[in-house]
Amino acid sequence: MSNESSIISKVWNFANVLRDDGVGYGDYLEQLTYLLFLKMADEFSKPPYNRSLTFPRLKDEKNREIKNADICNWETLCQKRGIELENFYNALLRSLATEKGMLGQIFVKSQNKIQDPAKLFKIIDMVDKEKWSMMGADLKGKIYEGLLEKNAEDTKSGAGQYFTPRALIKAMVECVRPAPMKTITDPACGTGGFFLVAYDFIVKNRKLNKGQKEFLKNKTFHGNEIVANTRRMCLMNMFLHNIGDIDGESFISSADALIADEGERFDYVLANPPFGKKSSMTFTNEEGEQEKEDLVYNRQDFWATTSNKQLNFLQHIRTLLKATGKAAVVLPDNVLFEGGAGETVRKELLKTTDLHTLLRLPTGIFYKQGVKANVLFFDNQKASRDHWTKAVWVYDYRTNIHHTLKKKPLKLEDLRDFITLYNPINKRQAIWSEDNPEGRWRKFTYDEIIARDKTNLDIFWLKDKSLADLDNLPDPDILASEIIENIEAGLESFKEIMETVNEK
Repeated sequence: MSNESSIISKVWNFANVLRDDGVGYGDYLEQLTYLLFLKMADEFSKPPYNRSLTFPRLKDEKNREIKNADICNWETLCQKRGIELENFYNALLRSLATEKGMLGQIFVKSQNKIQDPAKLFKIIDMVDKEKWSMMGADLKGKIYEGLLEKNAEDTKSGAGQYFTPRALIKAMVECVRPAPMKTITDPACGTGGFFLVAYDFIVKNRKLNKGQKEFLKNKTFHGNEIVANTRRMCLMNMFLHNIGDIDGESFISSADALIADEGERFDYVLANPPFGKKSSMTFTNEEGEQEKEDLVYNRQDFWATTSNKQLNFLQHIRTLLKATGKAAVVLPDNVLFEGGAGETVRKELLKTTDLHTLLRLPTGIFYKQGVKANVLFFDNQKASRDHWTKAVWVYDYRTNIHHTLKKKPLKLEDLRDFITLYNPINKRQAIWSEDNPEGRWRKFTYDEIIARDKTNLDIFWLKDKSLADLDNLPDPDILASEIIENIEAGLESFKEIMETVNEK
């Protein structure tokens, strides 16, 4: 088998060749996902695995198997050339999309985006030459995660909203410290970043017995992702990292997590719900014109009814937790200060959970410009007449912090001080000093927060040095990025205001 750098080089070279032909990283990644799945299924059906994997014959337009037609598997695909290859590949994608389990989820709404049969054959040949099932999960994962990150960087594709910076995910997981034999969910899981990092954390920090390994592989993770292409990438990403079985059921539901409480409860929720303040659906009216309708979820388990997507996700995440469950969730600034439903949700969260920590994040770390976000850490609690939150520790990693995606990306070490202070092993509250007026962290009591207008959690106290010290301004490219982000954030705010005005 080729060495690691050789395999990665091959995969990347094909991505660049196709990009010159107008096929973006996302489309290449899609086709690679289909082909990798078929190739690995073929490998698992042979020694030493000998799995009895069943693939259908080609189906007609009415989803009926065609008698004596070719079987939709890797061996048949490798025998085709030219226009015959293109036709068979198109029919294969359509046929497999109707299957059940992980197979159907991988191929649902699949399309061939590589119209040149010669280039399609070259990718098939590249995949065919490697023994992927024998390859270490670290290598397979590195290849696939690299492509996902490249795809996220492609601003035209919009894929960045499904890709949370891995340094941030690692910091959140190191704080929460998930344990074996516990369940983890993400109701908007994107490409599965939280699952993979949590999996690695458990494997590296615990000596697992056979039962714990089985639970980790097949019972730990659950999630929702409504975008078919993103969901298939998540499934493939997990599978390549040794989570789940090729012939097993999908851990990732295609249902909108916010529609209803399915009744299942989890030990941990790790999430970064999608950007955009409102949930909406597009439909065609009687005149044939497309219109957008805001989605308002009427759920009895919610504290407030609102079209604000992030507030709905926050309420849903609270519902998902077991009585002793813990959550770490990335949310935009509006969740901290918005009135009306926002105030109601914050008060109830402070009352029913221990909302103990808030991490203010800098701009310049997400693939969507202008995002101002925070991580809320809270522990669920049993019902009580008294409020569970006694104090909120706020760590400001935003003021006077400058990051850009390319020249100065966020790294795990940038958040090491926060992780050390947070870590329950180090007894967080004993370390975080209350007397810290100029430092990056402060404690605010429940009474202090409730007394704030609208129970506002958008708390900051550090002075912006760039406003007072012109000699210590950040580099021009960082300044330019921040200006762009602020303008785009302002435009988003104006759009939200206009939507509210138009509603009235």
